[in-house]
Amino acid sequence: MKPRSLPARLPVYYGWVMVLLAAAAMVGTMPGRTNYLGVISKPIIEDPAFGVSEAAFSRLNFWAVLIGAGLCLPVGWLIDRLGVRLMLAAVAAALGGVAVWMSGAGDWLALFVALILVRGLGQGALSVVSLAMVGKWFTRRLGIAMAVFTVLLTFGFIAGALWLEGEVKAREDWRAPWAMLGYGLFGLAALGLLFARSTPEVVGIKPESGEQSAVSGGQAKSSSGSPLTAHRSPLTDVPAAEALSSRAFWVFTLSGALFNLMWSAITLFPKQLLLARGFPEEDLSKLFQIFMGVLTFAGLPANLIGGWLARKVALGKLLGFAMAAFAGSLLVFPAVATTGAAVGYAALLGVAGGLVTVVYFAVYGSAFGRSSLGLIQAAAQVVTVFASAAGPVLLTECRYVFGSYDPLFFVAGALALGLGLSAWKTDLPHQQPGERPA
Repeated sequence: MKPRSLPARLPVYYGWVMVLLAAAAMVGTMPGRTNYLGVISKPIIEDPAFGVSEAAFSRLNFWAVLIGAGLCLPVGWLIDRLGVRLMLAAVAAALGGVAVWMSGAGDWLALFVALILVRGLGQGALSVVSLAMVGKWFTRRLGIAMAVFTVLLTFGFIAGALWLEGEVKAREDWRAPWAMLGYGLFGLAALGLLFARSTPEVVGIKPESGEQSAVSGGQAKSSSGSPLTAHRSPLTDVPAAEALSSRAFWVFTLSGALFNLMWSAITLFPKQLLLARGFPEEDLSKLFQIFMGVLTFAGLPANLIGGWLARKVALGKLLGFAMAAFAGSLLVFPAVATTGAAVGYAALLGVAGGLVTVVYFAVYGSAFGRSSLGLIQAAAQVVTVFASAAGPVLLTECRYVFGSYDPLFFVAGALALGLGLSAWKTDLPHQQPGERPA
């Protein structure tokens, strides 16, 4: 079904509608996210149908993440060929179907297969689709678009977590709420078919202008009069193979991966980390709530500031500053011993995370253009998903080997400083050395 052209005069650039849909799609990745699986992990472990211990479930989850990440690459390739509209509908519907099926799983093998698919389709494939939905529409305002996108999905994730926890607690069962997530994803797939558009050009809109192109059939033309396809930017885009072998790709991807590695470890085991710093066990629940609240809401203004700065300074320098702040938070953590210090640490980590996230979301479209954006972001997603899976494992192994979590924080802090310095000196392919973004 070919989407119709949009009206010639729109009250708002349609890309902002795509930002809303993209945020909804990212929130729709809930079944594949660690923190939402964490909500149902205890009921699953206690379910006699599965017969899995906590350690066994952890191992199943780890391998599900690694195997499922492989779905990112074919989905990214298809995004560049079929467009985000069809891929949003297909991936959301597939994830919804798997979530419904998982809610009726009756043994550990079915659970494992379901975990592989929800991880691969949710944390992996639908995340790539969501990011491409913004990157395929925005160019010069990509930073601020990603900042708005990040703020929207933060509130969406918070609302989703509160809803899921409340439903599981009220029903004393995880299966019905999990099935409801699946049915909600069917609705997202329908919304994608109705309202998503793959690029501005496919409906005859000039990128970020909101004006109808003076071409029949809703197809834009280049200045030479030749048609622009739905998946080709008027800029000179970087081919996927060249992008994946570039310094810029690896500096930004490894920076995002290191952040995800430590973020997953810190947010999965926050109480254990605070207990290891000498905080009384009876105070952990209250301190945990304060810690997570500060962490979340310190990142929100950082998202918006980062989006604004992305138009003023080079993304490499912005990431360099963000990674320096991230390194600072990691290196000071072993000295945290009071509630005030813990709050300050959470605020610094939240600000660093807000900046790193916006840069990571925005850089691939800014650096390499839109033609191969799906595949490029999919490759980056594979790396960061692997890092997310490795973070908790490295943290627990560090404690086992050294008797302390501190060595991992020192090593990660040093790596963050090194990556930040590399980012500061890295120019993007779409920019000349020293050039500021438009």
